Amino acid sequence: MSFLRPDPPPADFSTEASGTGSVALRDNYGTVATNVILPRDVSWPVRVGLVPRLADCFQDRSLEGIADFAAVEETVPGGSTMLLSGMGGVGKTQVAVSLAERLWRDRQLDLLVWISATSRAGILGGYARAGLAVAAPGVQGTDAEADAAQFHGWLSATDRRWLIVLDTLERSADLQGLWPPSRDLGRTVLTTRLRGVALDGPDQRLVQMGTFTAAEGAAYLQARLEGHPDLADDIDGVVTDLGSLPLALGQASAFLLDEHVPCSVYRTRWADRRVRLDDLMPDPEDPNGLPDDYQRTVAVTLSLSVEPAGRARPAGLARPVLELASVLHPAGIPASLFTTEAALNWLTHHCSNTQVNGAGVIHSALRCLHRLNLMTLDSSNVMVHALVQRVMRETKADEELTDLAWAAADALAEEWPQVASDRDYAQRLRDNAATVYGYGKEVLLHPDIHPVLAQAASSLGESGDAVGAVAAYERLHADIVRMPHHDSGSALNLRHLMARWQVRAGNPSEAVATNAALLPALIEVKGPEHPLTLATRNNLAQAQGESGNPDAAVSAYRQLLPDLNRILGPSDPLTLVARLNNAHWRGVAGGPAGAAAEYEQMLDDFEHVLGPDAFETMVVRNNLALLKGLVDVAGAITDAQDVLENQLRELGPEHLSTLKTRSNLATMRAKAGDLAGSIEAHRQLLADRTRVLGPEHPDTLLTRANIADLQGTAGNPSGAAAAYEQILVDQLRVLGPDHPDVTISRRSLHEWREQAGGGAISDSGGRRG
Repeated sequence: MSFLRPDPPPADFSTEASGTGSVALRDNYGTVATNVILPRDVSWPVRVGLVPRLADCFQDRSLEGIADFAAVEETVPGGSTMLLSGMGGVGKTQVAVSLAERLWRDRQLDLLVWISATSRAGILGGYARAGLAVAAPGVQGTDAEADAAQFHGWLSATDRRWLIVLDTLERSADLQGLWPPSRDLGRTVLTTRLRGVALDGPDQRLVQMGTFTAAEGAAYLQARLEGHPDLADDIDGVVTDLGSLPLALGQASAFLLDEHVPCSVYRTRWADRRVRLDDLMPDPEDPNGLPDDYQRTVAVTLSLSVEPAGRARPAGLARPVLELASVLHPAGIPASLFTTEAALNWLTHHCSNTQVNGAGVIHSALRCLHRLNLMTLDSSNVMVHALVQRVMRETKADEELTDLAWAAADALAEEWPQVASDRDYAQRLRDNAATVYGYGKEVLLHPDIHPVLAQAASSLGESGDAVGAVAAYERLHADIVRMPHHDSGSALNLRHLMARWQVRAGNPSEAVATNAALLPALIEVKGPEHPLTLATRNNLAQAQGESGNPDAAVSAYRQLLPDLNRILGPSDPLTLVARLNNAHWRGVAGGPAGAAAEYEQMLDDFEHVLGPDAFETMVVRNNLALLKGLVDVAGAITDAQDVLENQLRELGPEHLSTLKTRSNLATMRAKAGDLAGSIEAHRQLLADRTRVLGPEHPDTLLTRANIADLQGTAGNPSGAAAAYEQILVDQLRVLGPDHPDVTISRRSLHEWREQAGGGAISDSGGRRG
């Protein structure tokens, strides 16, 4: 079916119409107009209402569901009404303008009606004016509601091709009884910040609009700054800072051009929290005004979006929830964080209109913000645009922002599980910790380090990035010592935590040096019997053993354990951990016979004090299984499998200890005679350790060494020697020449070269986990 017709001069009822007769329109049309011509013979096509101007450098966006809606055909897949929903500033109106003007330009329309839908009166007035413009039967021009009903009836019966645009609907109830009818030759486009069941319908398609993609934002800003290469020195950075929000990019680009400010300088100002958002956008009072005929700054636009949330049920709670979210990570806040005791206490204090008595009312507040497109809520995650967050923060005085950061940190610390087995979830927690630290650095470091900072740094190590954990603690330490009047005890605690991760990062010699330097400072500041001093003595002994000196470790524990029993008691967790470490290094230094009996006794104590599922208890069980493997391989495998099942449940498949138990199990399979099964298990472990820990982590390198040993044991000493040649190169680069693993690899390389020359094949069976 073709809709191409001769193209007479279009009638635009906002300025002209044909016919004779006149009538005075009343206030209930939404405007006051006199001597309006009442058309009798309509000159088609007709435009009614003032369509906004298309923005300069408008970007066509690949929005799903737009393309098949554009051509006016007999049927429209998905419905003839399209709802463009999204937060303020994402460009909903501009997409509607582009679609309407394209249909008009392509002569796909007989009637285009543009209505500002911010009130029911405005919708009624727009319908009534359209009824006059098309000479709909029964339209008198004296009663907006009656004339709107007549026009609605005309839409249902006409064979004309029409498009109704209802721009910026603020209340779904305003459209009750006024939804344009579903017609093959009719289209409706509605733009709104709302989303929810009130806007659902069988003949309606929802297009949930987000911000520009990074590429779209960069293309837009590049186009706006064309001809000014000196300003376009960091376009991608500005797009990132503004969260790709189209309105913000439009106003920021005008600021860059008006002030002749390069993107890099703009970003510096943006990062300065003393500079307000409005100071980085054009002045609406300036004669040049805002770009693209927009009447509000982005800050005002977003502030006005928040106002309805404060009035919606649960009354007065949505805004405090949004304020708490404003100091957390925009791309993902755990929804359950808002129901922690810390969050509930803060929200109760800052909301006087609603009783904050549990998860139900918090869920309602989150859903309210979701319906208003001020956040996006799924089953477990909350996302809030960075500019919405900035607008909320700028309403707070410095001391209020500090209070917010502390409350958010408390809630985050409470939300943090003892073991975060889900890597994505752990990363989300760390992202939030980094964000809240940025807004409350001083208060979170002084007078004591907030627990969430240590949780975040250690979580990085538990995820497999021990080097990253060391770096995180180094940054915290650098921050705290730069603070005037900082607490020396807090700084010492950070060095203590850093040294623990130096060992696990494969740098035990550095850990020995750090702990040896730290210990006298702690004795001076905290005293010789302070728990932190005792913990540092434990860490120093452990680092000595890991650096290749087990005798020194045993000697240090011989002196430490009586002090721990006397000062902290035999059931204190630190005393138990020291007993565990002592047993390990006694076994390394003097043989496993005595260590096995000690582990048996420790297991009962650990299970009683820490619980059967505690991390340290599982280490005891794992080590005991290894020792049993020396005399009872089958029993050791059964015990280690039990430990692994427990770790998979409690720690997750990617935890360092879970991976270590898998390594030990694979080694035991070789000792039990299943060489092929052991090699395959080690290869699977190598793939997982490479993915989780990285190719240069000491544990990953150790797994490669175990595979090389097994390869030689299976009858290929030449292959084992060749593998060790490359392993040794990598270990020397990563660990240094004095690391114990390097010493073992040198010896193994020599042995396998000898074996390849004709000697007997040794029964290596792998090294260790």
